Amino acid sequence: MKIAITGATGFLGKSLAEDLASKGHELYLHARSEEKAEVIKNLATKLVVSDICDENAIKELVTDADVVVHTVSNFRSASGPPESYTEINLNGTINTFERAREAGVKRFVHISTIGVLGDIKECPASETTEFNPGDNYQKTKLEAELYCRKQAEDKSLEMKLVVIRPCSLYGPGDMRMLKMFRMLKKGTFFVVGACDANFHAVYIDDLIAGIELAIDDDSNNEVYIMGGDKYISLKDYITIAAHAVGAKYPWIKIPFAPMYALSAVVEFACVPFGIEPPIFRRRVKFYRNNRAFDISKAKRELGYSPAIPLEEGMKRTVEWYKANGYL
Repeated sequence: MKIAITGATGFLGKSLAEDLASKGHELYLHARSEEKAEVIKNLATKLVVSDICDENAIKELVTDADVVVHTVSNFRSASGPPESYTEINLNGTINTFERAREAGVKRFVHISTIGVLGDIKECPASETTEFNPGDNYQKTKLEAELYCRKQAEDKSLEMKLVVIRPCSLYGPGDMRMLKMFRMLKKGTFFVVGACDANFHAVYIDDLIAGIELAIDDDSNNEVYIMGGDKYISLKDYITIAAHAVGAKYPWIKIPFAPMYALSAVVEFACVPFGIEPPIFRRRVKFYRNNRAFDISKAKRELGYSPAIPLEEGMKRTVEWYKANGYL
């Protein structure tokens, strides 16, 4: 097929492009800058470098495509301008969806996030759980998902939609978790509170396999949560990560309440000056927010079958960091 991917230089976008290219698909790839485009140009039949809200560029990207996979989202930071979340997550999605509609694309795969459910109250949460976004990133990702789903209710729309909400993504090539592994290795990683909330991760290869199942499926306006085969406590998650780098569970333990209060003070002091705070409330809430999800719908309807246990996935991730000189 001819498959267009937005955000094709990101961790997910690039990994998906590499796998689809290896299977003989013709790829139309989007990058935000010429510098970033260098890493994917050998995979692309068509390469478009642009802002995600550029109508003409995205029209060029999706023209003649059978499928569009929309992976673009705003990088989450405490100091980032609030309007950037709306511009990229919502307006960028609307632009991509509408250009795909106009181009006669057959299928639109929207990569959302489990973050639209926020700190879940029921365990495990499912596709029908009440929305509970907790920050600008999650709120605008929800707005983007709801826009796509509302459009797909139109029976005259020939383009079919599928929404995928990935759990916490990790694996070789992901740079977001590097800091955690480095701190675990050095013995400087700290935990906040009891770490008894649930955590649900998904290995990159499993998510890619799930997305490809969704590409080939014929369903319309369906939502699928994709995660690893099981969720565990955050304490167990950190323990597995520590063992992957040959370290012990962190000995530095800080009570939640004073750490959260401190993070609020630091955030309010830094953000007005455009300084990314070393600690902030969302990062501290990570230790208490509950994340456990039911992936049975994706298993039942798509044949989704995550194959990589967390222990093996962490091992592969650490090996990649070491092989590339990061650890």
